[in-house]
Amino acid sequence: MLERLAVTPAQYRRVAYFTLASLTLIVMTGAAVRLTDSGLGCENWPKCGGTPLPPLSSHALIEFGNRAVSGVVGVITLVAAVLAWTRRPFRRDLLWLALLLPLGVVAQAVLGGFTVLHHLAPGFVMAHFSLSLLILVAAFALAWRSTYEAGARPFAASRVSVWSVRALLPLGALTIFAGTVATAAGPHSGGFTGQVVHRLHFKGASTLEWAIHQHATIAAIFGVAVIGVWYLERRRGASTQELEPLTILGVLLAAQGLVGSLQYELKLPSEMVWVHVSLATVTWLTMLWVVAAAGRLAPRAVEVPAREAAASGARGLELAGRLD
Repeated sequence: MLERLAVTPAQYRRVAYFTLASLTLIVMTGAAVRLTDSGLGCENWPKCGGTPLPPLSSHALIEFGNRAVSGVVGVITLVAAVLAWTRRPFRRDLLWLALLLPLGVVAQAVLGGFTVLHHLAPGFVMAHFSLSLLILVAAFALAWRSTYEAGARPFAASRVSVWSVRALLPLGALTIFAGTVATAAGPHSGGFTGQVVHRLHFKGASTLEWAIHQHATIAAIFGVAVIGVWYLERRRGASTQELEPLTILGVLLAAQGLVGSLQYELKLPSEMVWVHVSLATVTWLTMLWVVAAAGRLAPRAVEVPAREAAASGARGLELAGRLD
């Protein structure tokens, strides 16, 4: 059976990227459920109402449809995990990453169930979205690593470049988290008329305005940091492969700023909010691409002898000059 399921590295790479696309899609459909006020279309879990099938209402069908899509995505991640085991040549690193994906989908389903049972409490909704982004980290790592054979991923030429790029990731994550706080304080609770859904209100009536301004400030700092790292990489002679994702990240952040400003002026229409959330998901994937394209750090055990050799050579030349 293992031989019949065996896949080549090229075949598994396609599986990994398809899995990544599927997990990205489910983040966007989940946002659509919330922004169509269908988060409580099925008021219990795992059933939808009193039966496994949803009642004939738009909100129930939307919510149940998202659950069905999640089930399909779960099967896709399970296939990716099985094929990681049968990939030839076998790679343990790919298997561990692939196993994280179905486990993550199961965790998402359970967390989604608690989110429904707690009537879309803001903390659960924020955790639900944050877990989706963490799963995308594993999915992206699986796709990126499957692109290269073991040990073939290039080392970075500069440790300064790698760490400056990596420093963008937590700042980007903080920006997105601040966005979830703003969403949790905003008008789109996920419930339809007549359903009571709590919102964040730790600053009373001004909570939404406060959250939006904090999100905008952090996003502006993040944008400036991206420009600074892009300029640093260009000055250090970075390759096109390293600069391209940074450039795209900068363009996406500019687009996000435009969409965010527009949706604020238009009083947060649901369609614009969905675009903003979808762009945030794409921006997160681009950040992961930026970090991956920067390369991996060379072990210090390799670098130290090289420096010592250079120092020894310099001392030898100095000694030769004295003897002359």
